[in-house]
Amino acid sequence: MTTFRLANDLAAVMVPIGMVGAGLAVICAIVAGVAIMRGAGGLSGGAVGVWIPFALMSFTASFANQWLPLIVSGAALVAMLVIGGVVRAIVNVAEPGRHKRPAAAATPKAASVTGSAAVASAS
Repeated sequence: MTTFRLANDLAAVMVPIGMVGAGLAVICAIVAGVAIMRGAGGLSGGAVGVWIPFALMSFTASFANQWLPLIVSGAALVAMLVIGGVVRAIVNVAEPGRHKRPAAAATPKAASVTGSAAVASAS
């Protein structure tokens, strides 16, 4: 059975841990959002994977009925994932041919490989 003094002492430790966890979770959410904007799937997955322990750290503040750190860390991730996806979609629509490889660049390589193979077989 916990006493009021023990609960206050634990709250004095848990709330700062929750605040630090929320701050680090927000940083990870920003990294995930920027990674989605750039199209880096591995980086965004890693950032969300690191966000999870920090969100759990922000949950420790709930011991003292402080739910704001957990709400902030969750809202930051949702907001950055949505913003990152929207910006990525806008960039893809604005520049549709940006990701396609030009066919002219592949032809000279194929010709040079064929030409060197023909020279090697003629020797």
